[in-house]
Amino acid sequence: MKIIVVGCGKVGMTLIEQLNDEGHDITVIDNDHERLQNALNQVDVNGVVGNGTSFRVQSEADIKHADLLIAVTDSDEINLLSCLIAKKAGNCSTIARVRDPEYFQEIRYLKEELGLSMAINPEFTAAAEISRLIQIPSALEIDTFAKGRVNLIRFMIPEGSILDGKQIKDISASISYNILICIVERNHTVMIPNGDTTLYANDSISVIIPPKDIVPMFNHIGIRAKAIHNVTIAGGGTISYYLAKRLSNANVHVKIIEKSKERCEMLSEALPNAMVINGDASDQQLLLEEGIHQTEAFVSLTNLDEENILLSLYANQISNAKRITKINRIAFEDVIKDIPVGSVICPKNITSERIIQYVRSFENSMGSNVESLYRMMDNRIEALEFYIRGENALTGKTLQSLALKKDLLICCIIRGNDIITPGGRDVLLPGDTVIVVTTHKGLNDIKEILN
Repeated sequence: MKIIVVGCGKVGMTLIEQLNDEGHDITVIDNDHERLQNALNQVDVNGVVGNGTSFRVQSEADIKHADLLIAVTDSDEINLLSCLIAKKAGNCSTIARVRDPEYFQEIRYLKEELGLSMAINPEFTAAAEISRLIQIPSALEIDTFAKGRVNLIRFMIPEGSILDGKQIKDISASISYNILICIVERNHTVMIPNGDTTLYANDSISVIIPPKDIVPMFNHIGIRAKAIHNVTIAGGGTISYYLAKRLSNANVHVKIIEKSKERCEMLSEALPNAMVINGDASDQQLLLEEGIHQTEAFVSLTNLDEENILLSLYANQISNAKRITKINRIAFEDVIKDIPVGSVICPKNITSERIIQYVRSFENSMGSNVESLYRMMDNRIEALEFYIRGENALTGKTLQSLALKKDLLICCIIRGNDIITPGGRDVLLPGDTVIVVTTHKGLNDIKEILN
Protein backbone atom coordinates (compact mmCIF):
# COMPACT_ATOMS: atom_id res chain seq x y z
CA MET A 1 0.00 0.00 0.00
CA LYS A 2 1.04 3.61 -0.55
CA ILE A 3 0.76 5.31 2.85
CA ILE A 4 1.45 8.91 3.88
CA VAL A 5 2.27 9.53 7.56
CA VAL A 6 1.94 13.11 8.84
CA GLY A 7 4.17 13.63 11.88
CA CYS A 8 7.31 11.72 12.88
CA GLY A 9 7.31 12.10 16.64
CA LYS A 10 7.35 9.08 18.98
CA VAL A 11 4.08 7.63 17.64
CA GLY A 12 4.92 8.50 14.04
CA MET A 13 8.35 6.87 14.17
CA THR A 14 6.96 3.68 15.68
CA LEU A 15 4.37 3.52 12.90
CA ILE A 16 6.86 4.32 10.13
CA GLU A 17 9.26 1.59 11.26
CA GLN A 18 6.58 -1.08 11.59
CA LEU A 19 4.71 -0.22 8.38
CA ASN A 20 8.02 -0.13 6.50
CA ASP A 21 8.91 -3.57 7.92
CA GLU A 22 5.62 -4.87 6.51
CA GLY A 23 6.61 -3.76 3.01
CA HIS A 24 4.46 -0.65 2.49
CA ASP A 25 5.50 2.36 0.40
CA ILE A 26 5.81 5.13 3.03
CA THR A 27 6.08 8.91 2.62
CA VAL A 28 6.53 11.03 5.74
CA ILE A 29 5.46 14.67 6.12
CA ASP A 30 6.84 16.81 8.96
CA ASN A 31 7.47 20.55 9.26
CA ASP A 32 10.64 20.03 11.34
CA HIS A 33 13.45 19.49 8.82
CA GLU A 34 15.92 18.08 11.38
CA ARG A 35 13.41 15.65 12.87
CA LEU A 36 12.36 14.48 9.40
CA GLN A 37 15.98 13.98 8.35
CA ASN A 38 16.63 11.89 11.47
CA ALA A 39 13.64 9.72 10.55
CA LEU A 40 14.88 9.28 6.97
CA ASN A 41 18.32 8.32 8.29
CA GLN A 42 16.77 5.56 10.41
CA VAL A 43 14.22 4.16 7.95
CA ASP A 44 14.32 3.86 4.16
CA VAL A 45 11.23 5.96 3.36
CA ASN A 46 10.42 9.12 1.40
CA GLY A 47 10.05 12.49 3.11
CA VAL A 48 8.48 15.89 2.47
CA VAL A 49 9.19 18.94 4.66
CA GLY A 50 6.08 21.00 5.36
CA ASN A 51 2.73 21.27 7.07
CA GLY A 52 0.42 18.28 6.64
CA THR A 53 -2.55 20.63 6.30
CA SER A 54 -1.12 22.14 3.09
CA PHE A 55 -2.61 20.95 -0.19
CA ARG A 56 0.71 21.75 -1.89
CA VAL A 57 2.67 19.63 0.60
CA GLN A 58 0.23 16.73 0.31
CA SER A 59 0.40 16.97 -3.48
CA GLU A 60 4.20 16.79 -3.28
CA ALA A 61 3.75 13.61 -1.21
CA ASP A 62 1.57 12.25 -4.08
CA ILE A 63 -1.72 12.21 -2.18
CA LYS A 64 -3.64 11.50 -5.41
CA HIS A 65 -2.13 8.00 -5.58
CA ALA A 66 -2.12 7.27 -1.83
CA ASP A 67 -4.25 4.49 -0.35
CA LEU A 68 -4.11 5.84 3.20
CA LEU A 69 -3.07 8.98 5.10
CA ILE A 70 -2.31 8.70 8.84
CA ALA A 71 -2.05 11.95 10.80
CA VAL A 72 -0.28 11.55 14.17
CA THR A 73 1.16 14.96 15.02
CA ASP A 74 0.85 16.40 18.54
CA SER A 75 -2.00 18.66 17.38
CA ASP A 76 -5.53 17.25 17.05
CA GLU A 77 -6.50 20.18 14.85
CA ILE A 78 -3.66 19.55 12.41
CA ASN A 79 -4.47 15.84 12.32
CA LEU A 80 -8.15 16.39 11.60
CA LEU A 81 -7.53 19.08 8.98
CA SER A 82 -4.83 16.97 7.30
CA CYS A 83 -7.31 14.12 6.97
CA LEU A 84 -10.02 16.40 5.61
CA ILE A 85 -7.69 17.77 2.91
CA ALA A 86 -6.46 14.26 2.04
CA LYS A 87 -10.03 13.06 1.65
CA LYS A 88 -10.86 15.91 -0.73
CA ALA A 89 -7.54 15.89 -2.61
CA GLY A 90 -6.91 12.18 -2.95
CA ASN A 91 -10.10 10.43 -1.86
CA CYS A 92 -7.98 8.02 0.18
CA SER A 93 -8.74 6.45 3.54
CA THR A 94 -7.69 8.53 6.54
CA ILE A 95 -6.75 7.91 10.18
CA ALA A 96 -6.38 10.69 12.77
CA ARG A 97 -4.84 10.68 16.20
CA VAL A 98 -7.30 12.58 18.45
CA ARG A 99 -6.27 13.09 22.09
CA ASP A 100 -8.28 16.00 23.50
CA PRO A 101 -11.17 14.70 25.68
CA GLU A 102 -13.52 17.38 24.28
CA TYR A 103 -12.88 16.33 20.69
CA PHE A 104 -12.98 12.65 21.58
CA GLN A 105 -16.44 13.01 23.11
CA GLU A 106 -17.64 14.08 19.67
CA ILE A 107 -15.60 11.57 17.70
CA ARG A 108 -18.58 9.86 16.03
CA TYR A 109 -19.74 13.19 14.65
CA LEU A 110 -16.21 14.12 13.53
CA LYS A 111 -15.65 10.76 11.83
CA GLU A 112 -18.88 11.10 9.88
CA GLU A 113 -18.40 14.74 8.89
CA LEU A 114 -14.71 14.42 7.99
CA GLY A 115 -14.99 10.97 6.42
CA LEU A 116 -12.41 9.44 8.77
CA SER A 117 -11.83 5.72 8.43
CA MET A 118 -10.53 5.57 12.00
CA ALA A 119 -9.79 7.85 14.95
CA ILE A 120 -7.29 6.65 17.53
CA ASN A 121 -6.80 8.10 21.01
CA PRO A 122 -3.62 6.62 22.54
CA GLU A 123 -4.36 7.98 26.01
CA PHE A 124 -7.93 6.67 26.09
CA THR A 125 -6.84 3.26 24.80
CA ALA A 126 -3.96 3.09 27.32
CA ALA A 127 -6.36 3.99 30.15
CA ALA A 128 -8.71 1.18 29.09
CA GLU A 129 -5.81 -1.29 29.15
CA ILE A 130 -4.67 -0.12 32.60
CA SER A 131 -8.24 -0.41 33.88
CA ARG A 132 -8.38 -4.05 32.73
CA LEU A 133 -5.10 -4.77 34.52
CA ILE A 134 -6.48 -3.27 37.72
CA GLN A 135 -9.64 -5.37 37.45
CA ILE A 136 -7.47 -8.52 37.26
CA PRO A 137 -4.59 -7.68 39.64
CA SER A 138 -2.53 -10.83 39.11
CA ALA A 139 -2.33 -10.41 35.32
CA LEU A 140 0.80 -8.91 33.77
CA GLU A 141 -0.95 -8.30 30.45
CA ILE A 142 -4.53 -8.64 29.18
CA ASP A 143 -5.65 -8.61 25.54
CA THR A 144 -9.31 -8.96 24.62
CA PHE A 145 -10.91 -10.66 21.60
CA ALA A 146 -14.38 -11.29 20.23
CA LYS A 147 -15.71 -8.00 21.67
CA GLY A 148 -14.66 -8.92 25.21
CA ARG A 149 -15.91 -12.52 25.23
CA VAL A 150 -12.40 -14.02 25.31
CA ASN A 151 -9.22 -12.83 27.05
CA LEU A 152 -5.57 -13.63 26.47
CA ILE A 153 -4.02 -13.21 29.92
CA ARG A 154 -0.33 -13.31 30.81
CA PHE A 155 0.77 -14.16 34.35
CA MET A 156 3.68 -15.72 36.21
CA ILE A 157 3.40 -19.22 37.68
CA PRO A 158 4.02 -18.90 41.44
CA GLU A 159 6.18 -21.18 43.55
CA GLY A 160 4.20 -24.17 44.77
CA SER A 161 1.54 -23.87 42.04
CA ILE A 162 -0.15 -27.04 40.78
CA LEU A 163 1.15 -26.05 37.32
CA ASP A 164 4.82 -26.29 38.41
CA GLY A 165 6.47 -29.31 36.81
CA LYS A 166 3.44 -30.37 34.76
CA GLN A 167 3.31 -31.04 31.04
CA ILE A 168 0.62 -29.08 29.25
CA LYS A 169 -1.14 -32.24 28.06
CA ASP A 170 -1.65 -33.28 31.73
CA ILE A 171 -3.03 -29.95 32.97
CA SER A 172 -6.67 -30.64 32.07
CA ALA A 173 -6.67 -33.36 34.73
CA SER A 174 -5.76 -30.73 37.36
CA ILE A 175 -7.81 -27.79 36.07
CA SER A 176 -11.41 -28.08 35.00
CA TYR A 177 -11.54 -24.57 33.51
CA ASN A 178 -11.69 -24.02 29.76
CA ILE A 179 -8.18 -22.66 29.14
CA LEU A 180 -5.53 -23.08 26.47
CA ILE A 181 -1.87 -22.18 27.10
CA CYS A 182 -0.63 -20.26 24.07
CA ILE A 183 2.75 -18.74 24.98
CA VAL A 184 5.50 -19.61 27.45
CA GLU A 185 8.38 -17.24 28.31
CA ARG A 186 11.32 -18.64 30.29
CA ASN A 187 14.61 -16.81 30.86
CA HIS A 188 13.74 -14.33 28.08
CA THR A 189 13.13 -17.17 25.60
CA VAL A 190 9.63 -17.20 24.10
CA MET A 191 8.01 -20.38 22.76
CA ILE A 192 4.70 -21.47 21.28
CA PRO A 193 4.17 -24.63 23.40
CA ASN A 194 2.80 -28.05 22.55
CA GLY A 195 1.37 -30.80 24.73
CA ASP A 196 4.83 -32.06 25.71
CA THR A 197 6.00 -28.67 27.01
CA THR A 198 6.65 -28.73 30.78
CA LEU A 199 5.79 -25.66 32.86
CA TYR A 200 7.83 -24.44 35.83
CA ALA A 201 7.47 -21.86 38.61
CA ASN A 202 8.42 -18.33 37.46
CA ASP A 203 7.51 -19.10 33.84
CA SER A 204 5.46 -16.31 32.32
CA ILE A 205 2.55 -17.89 30.43
CA SER A 206 -0.32 -16.55 28.34
CA VAL A 207 -3.64 -18.38 28.34
CA ILE A 208 -6.90 -18.00 26.43
CA ILE A 209 -9.79 -18.00 28.89
CA PRO A 210 -13.40 -16.73 29.07
CA PRO A 211 -13.80 -13.79 31.51
CA LYS A 212 -16.04 -15.72 33.92
CA ASP A 213 -13.32 -18.33 34.55
CA ILE A 214 -10.44 -15.95 35.29
CA VAL A 215 -10.80 -15.46 39.06
CA PRO A 216 -11.67 -19.10 39.93
CA MET A 217 -8.81 -20.32 37.71
CA PHE A 218 -6.32 -18.01 39.45
CA ASN A 219 -7.48 -19.13 42.87
CA HIS A 220 -7.22 -22.78 41.82
CA ILE A 221 -3.59 -22.52 40.68
CA GLY A 222 -2.46 -20.54 43.73
CA ILE A 223 -2.57 -16.93 42.56
CA ARG A 224 -4.14 -14.22 44.71
CA ALA A 225 -7.14 -12.74 42.90
CA LYS A 226 -8.34 -10.15 45.41
CA ALA A 227 -10.24 -7.19 43.93
CA ILE A 228 -8.62 -3.73 44.05
CA HIS A 229 -10.62 -0.97 45.75
CA ASN A 230 -8.13 1.94 45.90
CA VAL A 231 -5.60 3.21 43.38
CA THR A 232 -2.88 5.89 43.55
CA ILE A 233 -1.88 7.58 40.27
CA ALA A 234 1.36 9.55 39.93
CA GLY A 235 0.86 12.30 37.35
CA GLY A 236 -2.29 14.05 36.25
CA GLY A 237 -2.06 13.94 32.46
CA THR A 238 -4.66 12.85 29.93
CA ILE A 239 -4.22 9.12 30.59
CA SER A 240 -4.74 9.78 34.31
CA TYR A 241 -7.94 11.67 33.56
CA TYR A 242 -9.39 8.87 31.41
CA LEU A 243 -8.26 6.21 33.89
CA ALA A 244 -9.62 7.98 36.96
CA LYS A 245 -12.96 8.48 35.24
CA ARG A 246 -13.23 4.77 34.39
CA LEU A 247 -12.19 3.64 37.86
CA SER A 248 -14.48 6.10 39.66
CA ASN A 249 -17.41 4.85 37.59
CA ALA A 250 -16.51 1.35 38.82
CA ASN A 251 -16.58 2.55 42.47
CA VAL A 252 -12.80 2.37 42.89
CA HIS A 253 -11.32 5.07 45.15
CA VAL A 254 -8.78 7.09 43.13
CA LYS A 255 -6.03 9.42 44.35
CA ILE A 256 -4.06 11.52 41.81
CA ILE A 257 -0.79 13.30 42.69
CA GLU A 258 0.01 16.12 40.25
CA LYS A 259 2.60 18.96 40.35
CA SER A 260 0.69 21.64 38.45
CA LYS A 261 -1.81 23.56 40.57
CA GLU A 262 -3.73 24.60 37.44
CA ARG A 263 -4.00 21.00 36.27
CA CYS A 264 -5.14 19.92 39.75
CA GLU A 265 -7.95 22.46 39.66
CA MET A 266 -9.08 21.14 36.26
CA LEU A 267 -8.95 17.52 37.43
CA SER A 268 -10.82 18.30 40.65
CA GLU A 269 -13.64 19.87 38.66
CA ALA A 270 -13.74 17.12 36.02
CA LEU A 271 -13.39 14.22 38.50
CA PRO A 272 -15.56 15.02 41.56
CA ASN A 273 -15.23 11.46 42.92
CA ALA A 274 -11.42 11.40 42.82
CA MET A 275 -9.01 12.87 45.37
CA VAL A 276 -6.52 15.21 43.68
CA ILE A 277 -3.31 16.11 45.55
CA ASN A 278 -1.18 19.07 44.45
CA GLY A 279 2.38 17.86 44.96
CA ASP A 280 5.45 16.18 43.50
CA ALA A 281 4.97 12.41 43.16
CA SER A 282 8.75 11.94 43.40
CA ASP A 283 8.70 13.37 46.97
CA GLN A 284 9.15 10.32 49.19
CA GLN A 285 7.69 12.03 52.25
CA LEU A 286 4.56 13.06 50.33
CA LEU A 287 4.04 9.50 49.07
CA LEU A 288 4.30 8.15 52.62
CA GLU A 289 1.88 10.79 53.93
CA GLU A 290 -0.59 9.87 51.19
CA GLY A 291 -0.45 6.20 52.14
CA ILE A 292 1.52 4.62 49.32
CA HIS A 293 2.32 1.67 51.58
CA GLN A 294 -1.42 0.96 51.89
CA THR A 295 -2.56 1.51 48.31
CA GLU A 296 -3.66 -1.61 46.41
CA ALA A 297 -2.49 -0.37 43.01
CA PHE A 298 0.14 2.22 42.09
CA VAL A 299 0.16 3.62 38.54
CA SER A 300 3.14 5.72 37.36
CA LEU A 301 1.93 8.07 34.60
CA THR A 302 4.24 11.09 34.73
CA ASN A 303 5.77 12.49 31.55
CA LEU A 304 9.23 11.08 32.37
CA ASP A 305 10.04 7.40 31.82
CA GLU A 306 12.88 7.59 34.35
CA GLU A 307 10.58 8.97 37.03
CA ASN A 308 7.92 6.34 36.33
CA ILE A 309 10.46 3.53 36.65
CA LEU A 310 11.88 4.86 39.92
CA LEU A 311 8.42 5.44 41.40
CA SER A 312 7.36 1.87 40.58
CA LEU A 313 10.58 0.52 42.09
CA TYR A 314 9.94 2.52 45.26
CA ALA A 315 6.35 1.26 45.42
CA ASN A 316 7.68 -2.28 45.08
CA GLN A 317 10.01 -1.75 48.05
CA ILE A 318 7.44 -0.53 50.53
CA SER A 319 4.15 -2.16 49.49
CA ASN A 320 2.52 -5.15 47.83
CA ALA A 321 0.61 -2.90 45.46
CA LYS A 322 -0.13 -3.85 41.87
CA ARG A 323 2.32 -1.72 39.83
CA ILE A 324 1.72 -0.33 36.35
CA THR A 325 4.39 1.77 34.64
CA LYS A 326 4.06 3.96 31.55
CA ILE A 327 7.07 3.86 29.21
CA ASN A 328 7.28 5.88 26.01
CA ARG A 329 10.83 5.36 24.77
CA ILE A 330 11.63 2.04 23.14
CA ALA A 331 15.24 2.09 24.41
CA PHE A 332 14.06 1.44 27.95
CA GLU A 333 12.18 -1.78 27.20
CA ASP A 334 15.29 -3.98 27.22
CA VAL A 335 16.56 -2.30 30.39
CA ILE A 336 13.47 -2.91 32.53
CA LYS A 337 12.87 -6.59 31.72
CA ASP A 338 14.47 -7.81 34.93
CA ILE A 339 13.41 -5.09 37.37
CA PRO A 340 10.11 -5.15 39.29
CA VAL A 341 8.14 -2.32 37.69
CA GLY A 342 5.04 -4.49 37.19
CA SER A 343 3.00 -4.21 33.99
CA VAL A 344 4.41 -1.84 31.36
CA ILE A 345 2.11 0.34 29.25
CA CYS A 346 3.42 1.99 26.07
CA PRO A 347 0.81 4.27 24.40
CA LYS A 348 2.74 4.59 21.13
CA ASN A 349 2.87 0.83 20.72
CA ILE A 350 -0.86 0.52 21.47
CA THR A 351 -1.55 3.13 18.78
CA SER A 352 0.65 1.34 16.28
CA GLU A 353 -1.07 -2.00 16.93
CA ARG A 354 -4.52 -0.57 16.25
CA ILE A 355 -3.45 1.17 13.05
CA ILE A 356 -1.58 -1.85 11.66
CA GLN A 357 -4.66 -3.96 12.42
CA TYR A 358 -6.68 -1.57 10.23
CA VAL A 359 -4.05 -1.63 7.47
CA ARG A 360 -4.01 -5.44 7.32
CA SER A 361 -7.81 -5.61 7.22
CA PHE A 362 -7.88 -2.91 4.51
CA GLU A 363 -5.46 -4.95 2.36
CA ASN A 364 -7.56 -8.10 2.49
CA SER A 365 -11.16 -7.00 2.94
CA MET A 366 -12.51 -9.74 0.68
CA GLY A 367 -10.94 -12.72 2.48
CA SER A 368 -10.68 -12.90 6.25
CA ASN A 369 -10.40 -9.63 8.11
CA VAL A 370 -7.94 -9.04 10.93
CA GLU A 371 -10.40 -8.02 13.64
CA SER A 372 -7.81 -7.60 16.43
CA LEU A 373 -4.02 -7.50 16.57
CA TYR A 374 -1.74 -7.49 19.61
CA ARG A 375 2.05 -7.53 19.69
CA MET A 376 3.47 -9.18 22.77
CA MET A 377 6.77 -10.11 24.45
CA ASP A 378 8.70 -7.14 23.00
CA ASN A 379 7.04 -7.66 19.58
CA ARG A 380 8.30 -11.26 19.34
CA ILE A 381 4.75 -12.65 19.29
CA GLU A 382 1.60 -11.59 17.44
CA ALA A 383 -1.89 -12.56 18.56
CA LEU A 384 -4.48 -12.07 15.81
CA GLU A 385 -8.23 -12.43 15.55
CA PHE A 386 -9.49 -13.34 12.07
CA TYR A 387 -13.07 -13.36 10.81
CA ILE A 388 -13.61 -15.98 8.08
CA ARG A 389 -15.93 -14.53 5.44
CA GLY A 390 -16.34 -17.53 3.16
CA GLU A 391 -15.03 -20.90 2.04
CA ASN A 392 -11.25 -21.16 1.71
CA ALA A 393 -8.36 -23.65 1.87
CA LEU A 394 -8.86 -24.17 5.63
CA THR A 395 -12.62 -24.48 6.00
CA GLY A 396 -14.30 -27.86 6.40
CA LYS A 397 -11.05 -29.68 7.21
CA THR A 398 -9.97 -31.00 10.60
CA LEU A 399 -7.24 -28.95 12.24
CA GLN A 400 -5.01 -32.02 12.53
CA SER A 401 -5.08 -32.42 8.74
CA LEU A 402 -3.91 -28.85 8.09
CA ALA A 403 -0.22 -28.18 7.38
CA LEU A 404 0.18 -25.22 9.74
CA LYS A 405 3.29 -23.09 9.96
CA LYS A 406 5.74 -23.95 12.72
CA ASP A 407 5.54 -21.75 15.85
CA LEU A 408 1.85 -21.04 15.28
CA LEU A 409 -1.13 -22.08 17.37
CA ILE A 410 -4.88 -21.83 16.76
CA CYS A 411 -6.01 -20.85 20.26
CA CYS A 412 -9.74 -20.35 20.04
CA ILE A 413 -12.72 -20.60 17.67
CA ILE A 414 -15.80 -18.45 18.28
CA ARG A 415 -18.86 -19.81 16.48
CA GLY A 416 -22.09 -17.96 17.21
CA ASN A 417 -22.53 -18.09 20.99
CA ASP A 418 -20.03 -20.93 21.41
CA ILE A 419 -16.41 -20.46 22.49
CA ILE A 420 -14.46 -23.55 21.37
CA THR A 421 -11.06 -24.60 22.70
CA PRO A 422 -9.81 -26.26 19.50
CA GLY A 423 -8.68 -29.87 19.25
CA GLY A 424 -7.32 -31.85 16.32
CA ARG A 425 -10.79 -32.95 15.14
CA ASP A 426 -12.34 -29.46 15.13
CA VAL A 427 -12.94 -27.69 11.81
CA LEU A 428 -13.11 -24.06 10.72
CA LEU A 429 -16.30 -22.81 9.05
CA PRO A 430 -17.35 -19.62 7.24
CA GLY A 431 -18.57 -17.12 9.84
CA ASP A 432 -16.10 -18.32 12.49
CA THR A 433 -13.86 -15.95 14.42
CA VAL A 434 -10.44 -17.54 14.95
CA ILE A 435 -7.67 -16.47 17.36
CA VAL A 436 -4.11 -17.31 16.31
CA VAL A 437 -0.84 -16.81 18.21
CA THR A 438 2.43 -16.93 16.27
CA THR A 439 6.03 -15.76 16.02
CA HIS A 440 5.47 -15.04 12.30
CA LYS A 441 4.94 -11.35 11.52
CA GLY A 442 2.68 -9.73 8.96
CA LEU A 443 -0.17 -12.23 8.56
CA ASN A 444 -3.04 -10.55 6.70
CA ASP A 445 -5.33 -13.50 5.99
CA ILE A 446 -6.24 -16.73 7.81
CA LYS A 447 -4.96 -18.70 4.79
CA GLU A 448 -1.44 -17.48 5.56
CA ILE A 449 -1.25 -19.74 8.63
CA LEU A 450 -0.61 -22.65 6.22
CA ASN A 451 2.88 -23.66 5.11
